[in-house]
Amino acid sequence: MMGKAMLGTLLLACAFAGSAAAAPGGISVHLDASGKAADIGSGKLVFTMSNDAGAPLHVLRWQTPFDGVTSDLFSVERDGVAVAYVGPMYKRAAPRAADYVELAPGESRTVEVDLSAYYDMKAGGQYAIRYARDAQSVLLEAQQAAKAGVAATVAIDGEAVTLWVDGAPGAFDDDMSTQGVPGVLAATNSFVSCSNTRQSQLATARNSAVTYATNAKSYLDAGTHGSRYTWWFGTYTSSRYSTVRTHFTNLKSALSSQPYTFDCTCTDRNTYAYVYPTQPYRVYLCGAFWSAPNTGTDSRAGTLVHETSHFNVVAGTDDWAYGQTAAHNLANSNPSRAIDNADSHEYFAENNPARN
Repeated sequence: MMGKAMLGTLLLACAFAGSAAAAPGGISVHLDASGKAADIGSGKLVFTMSNDAGAPLHVLRWQTPFDGVTSDLFSVERDGVAVAYVGPMYKRAAPRAADYVELAPGESRTVEVDLSAYYDMKAGGQYAIRYARDAQSVLLEAQQAAKAGVAATVAIDGEAVTLWVDGAPGAFDDDMSTQGVPGVLAATNSFVSCSNTRQSQLATARNSAVTYATNAKSYLDAGTHGSRYTWWFGTYTSSRYSTVRTHFTNLKSALSSQPYTFDCTCTDRNTYAYVYPTQPYRVYLCGAFWSAPNTGTDSRAGTLVHETSHFNVVAGTDDWAYGQTAAHNLANSNPSRAIDNADSHEYFAENNPARN
């Protein structure tokens, strides 16, 4: 019988699919799942991003695996069905110049990624893997074009890689995706390594987050779709509006009725907080959280709305854009992504500056 360490090991027969030729002036992404003999069963891919343009391009580190995987960067499907992302989801401040890495013309950057550490691949079978970020999410040049209201002249291009994975029962036995579902009705706060001062600040922030979620739900329940809605979620359609209303119904329920665990062990000064979407309702608070105001833009209360929206049992949001400017640009360019963006939910709830 396999030991516990072996249960998470993935034995894969890899079929390599190279990236398509990059669009002129863009970035190409190449996924190499061919593996070496020593890596068979590791669940690893080699991720390569190349600049095929004639000028330098600037890549946002967070939206690549260059510094590790801190959001759902890949599309991972088994037999055409998406599998769960089980890695962390971070709330960060709007990106600064230092958060981008420059790729010179013709330059490539490569990193090894262990997908089995971030996606639930224990069932085995054939998996299709694709990098699931677009130019506006990744490239400074595309973000600047969106801000200026013009079409981006750069693109990201790449095809999927297909691999066969043998099953690994029990690989994610600590998964909590079925725990803490709405309706448990136990609105308690527990703390890990939080001082008395921080415990008090968190209790206040949670109460304010409930107020935010309640106000947002009331706005949506009334069927209002004024500038407050369109600024953060884009052009009104009944289906997208219904999705956002469901998200805030779940947010209010979770924030007002569920048992939360707040973990204060994170020390990253440039990060507000992070969660694992399959592990409600545990929130890891980081340095930027403690320097934020209780309410207002990028507040502690808003951060709790943001992070709670990531839980799959609540809204299962992603991080397509960080910061008010990028979130508003996303609403204009891609409303379908805006209603899946955690910061968009936070800013709609904070409503600062106020919109009707």
